[in-house]
Amino acid sequence: MDTGTHVVMGIALGAVATAIDPAIVGSSAAIGIMTATIIGSQIPDIDTVLKLKNNADYIRNHRGITHSLPGLAIWPLLLSAILAFIFPAAPFWHLLLWTFVAVGLHIFVDIFNAYGTQALRPFKDTWVAFGFINTFDIFIFSSHVVAIVLWLLGAPALPTFFTLYAILALYYVARFVTQKVITHAVKNMIPDSEEIIVASTIRFFQWRVAVTTKDHYYVGRAFKRTISIYEKFDRLPVPDNDIIHAAMKDKNLTAFVSFSKVYNWRIEEKMDGTYVTYTDLRYRSNGHYPFVAVVKLDDDLQIISSYTGWIFSDEKLHKKLHPATD
Repeated sequence: MDTGTHVVMGIALGAVATAIDPAIVGSSAAIGIMTATIIGSQIPDIDTVLKLKNNADYIRNHRGITHSLPGLAIWPLLLSAILAFIFPAAPFWHLLLWTFVAVGLHIFVDIFNAYGTQALRPFKDTWVAFGFINTFDIFIFSSHVVAIVLWLLGAPALPTFFTLYAILALYYVARFVTQKVITHAVKNMIPDSEEIIVASTIRFFQWRVAVTTKDHYYVGRAFKRTISIYEKFDRLPVPDNDIIHAAMKDKNLTAFVSFSKVYNWRIEEKMDGTYVTYTDLRYRSNGHYPFVAVVKLDDDLQIISSYTGWIFSDEKLHKKLHPATD
């Protein structure tokens, strides 16, 4: 989920903790516990700082080890040890408990996005991504805000937030069922589907659709139960040639391939070099596919420059591949 949603989730959890934990209720430890749940709800996303380094490392590692089973153990211990010094009135074991719940909740809700997490690491490095909740879901965020405001205005914490959680549980079930209904409809439309990706968008009734068959990729949208296929691509195997071998030495391209499930590729020979471009087909936006990886090679197949990330214009791509000329 996005940062704002994790913040309101941390506040809601802190409100529950300070109302339900007998060692905290009515004591000066409440501020320490609230701090623990808010920070704990954010700490797994500390790997976002990798964006400052480069997109390749960010794509490879975001929601990786920090969202794993070891992370679920390490973050609560580390945060509780630090917060115990800052808030001595807060019992350590209660800090540890609520920080653990906050970190666990963060990791848990992230698996429902299309991006997913490596929550099963170190046992499995695969990405767990159900895709039926958008990274920012206005209903989840706004319902938390409403509940927090009611609590601040004097509503009792337990009935307020337990009602919130019951509503959200039904919401998650509804989104899951809707995704399955759309997947079934796509399967009926394209019977030879090998893989069907149905992912939520920021718009409640719209879903992204990407389908893989033996010979083709299909890209479309679902609005409620209506499926629209926008484009069909030949599914061509990546060639086993020197150009691809050279390009795959680049960390931007290997990071892209490790993350993307459905992509096209193309090789273009231009005056200033050979361009190898991989395009993720899952993120079609206004007829454009903005998530790409591009490697520029010289005549000797040496890497000149590369980039992976979101590109919405040729001008931006030019600046990424030719920074010294701008």
